[in-house]
Amino acid sequence: MKFEFYNPTRVFFGAGMISRLGAEAKKIGNKAFLVIGKGSVKKNGTLDKAMKALEDAGVDVVLFEGIEPNPRLGTLLRAKEALIRAGADMVIALGGGSVMDASKVIATLPFYEGNPWDMMHVGSRPQRLPTKALPIITVPTLAATGSEMNEGAVITNEETCEKTYVAAECMFPKVAIVDPELTLTVPKDQTAYGLADIITHVTESYFNSKVNTPLQDMMAEGVVRVVLEYGRKVVMNLNDLEARAQVQWASVVALNDWVQCGTNAPFPVHQIEHVLSAHHDIAHGAGLAIVSPAWMKFAWRHNQGKFRQFAQRVFGINGEGAEERGIEALENFFKEVGCPTRLSEVGIDQSRFERYAQDTVRIGGDGTKVHGIPPLEVSDIIEILKLAA
Repeated sequence: MKFEFYNPTRVFFGAGMISRLGAEAKKIGNKAFLVIGKGSVKKNGTLDKAMKALEDAGVDVVLFEGIEPNPRLGTLLRAKEALIRAGADMVIALGGGSVMDASKVIATLPFYEGNPWDMMHVGSRPQRLPTKALPIITVPTLAATGSEMNEGAVITNEETCEKTYVAAECMFPKVAIVDPELTLTVPKDQTAYGLADIITHVTESYFNSKVNTPLQDMMAEGVVRVVLEYGRKVVMNLNDLEARAQVQWASVVALNDWVQCGTNAPFPVHQIEHVLSAHHDIAHGAGLAIVSPAWMKFAWRHNQGKFRQFAQRVFGINGEGAEERGIEALENFFKEVGCPTRLSEVGIDQSRFERYAQDTVRIGGDGTKVHGIPPLEVSDIIEILKLAA
């Protein structure tokens, strides 16, 4: 096991931490470019809290709203122009994973020459990564992506119908204000999709690593067990702040690279889902709840010991057929909390499965296959999609 770990993000975690936003922003600069989504933070009062904290600290604010789920390149280019006009010295993301991902890329655009799509991972083509960005502060309002404490972002090119990612050191947030109270207004369906997102972040590295990483395995199992326990409590009582807090911290830990470091694992489930949501604009977590169990049903025979371990340690399932019963238990959890587990539930039929598989290999793979255990060719991905149908 060999790895380099680096994460410079300072995290302020806990109920009421939104009050720290102004003081932390003031340490960085005097004018914030505040990025939000379609307006839910306006309706539920979160934007007012953020604005008050910033204004009380003497930080001027320029608001940019309209980041959509599965954020689009065209919207980011509009934000670039607004950011340059504003002359802001920092970017603050107030929202879910889409807002945070968009904000990271937006922060690089004043310094990035040429087409921003060139920074994105598309198959085996060379990437031209950004090397400079305005300071970024993330304020998540949803427990799901873990984007608040990592250097990654996922963006959709609406013209080419491609959805993919970029990860660059300059995109690490300087500060993450993680306040579970901000998630209390998240509706049940989006809360449930977030649970699937968190779980899939750790199962991707857990099942697709060829390296012996016992500590990372136990951390991944711990994240899943916390989400199973407290996720059930959250969907039963959306106002359970303690449960919200535990799920929120699990979200952070699931993708700040603690669990993934040393695993060298690809994320095949994410590559398949990115294509589906690029074509159909479904919620990312909902797509993962569908694709992940289907991928597991296809893949478990290629990594039988790890799937048996998962069933035993996470669900307490032993004996013959434990591997498949563990997968069934996870799928049943997704159903229980309100996630879709079939493509038909989100309006996707089998007519274009070959196109989706080809796109997955082209964008998320090397042109012939998507890496993982096992590597997936076009025919394999079609089979997984049929299992998910």
